[in-house]
Amino acid sequence: MAEDGQLSVPTTMQETDLPSTKRSMRDTARNKRAALSPEEISAASNSIREHLMGILDGTGQLMVYVSKPLEVDTHPLIEQLLSGKRKIVVPIIEKETKTLRLTYLTQTSDLIESTFGVPEPIGREQPVDPRAVKAVIVPMLGFDQRGHRLGYGSGYYDRFLSANPHLLKIGLAFSCLEAAEIPVDENDVSMDLIITEHGIIRCGSCRAPDKGDTWRNTLK
Repeated sequence: MAEDGQLSVPTTMQETDLPSTKRSMRDTARNKRAALSPEEISAASNSIREHLMGILDGTGQLMVYVSKPLEVDTHPLIEQLLSGKRKIVVPIIEKETKTLRLTYLTQTSDLIESTFGVPEPIGREQPVDPRAVKAVIVPMLGFDQRGHRLGYGSGYYDRFLSANPHLLKIGLAFSCLEAAEIPVDENDVSMDLIITEHGIIRCGSCRAPDKGDTWRNTLK
């Protein structure tokens, strides 16, 4: 959905300008996100959660990022999933290896603010093999209709997703963060589904059909 005010790629962008272009787009995305009121963030996050819950059949293990302020709020989602006895896996940032390690989360009271301000269950870890996880919920600063993701720039999720290509990748973002085009390189991993407050965008192999099929079955 192309609209005025979308994140945009400068028309003068050359391939060698990719890092600076992404930095500029991140700055724009952060400003757009910061302009949202707490009420707008809460309402949009609730709509995104409802769309997501509509495709989460069964009890397959699901990895969910734990949100920090201004991101799509995943705390109500995690509470809802835990109350439904679903096994929830959350990431812990590993600065040394610049990737993510996984742990089960059994109660939100185990979460404490940690690396980059991200809540993590430090000291309460229950390690998880990524091969046991079927799908991952990913944070985004921006996105386009092809499933390209604008991340935070450190590459933690891209490294993790590259090492675990079996995962169904679901990005969450506010609709105002859509771009006509997100520039990517060989290290960037695209999403299979993107969910905004307006609905589900099916990308790549998940673009069609609408219901009942491979991507839904992956979550069973």
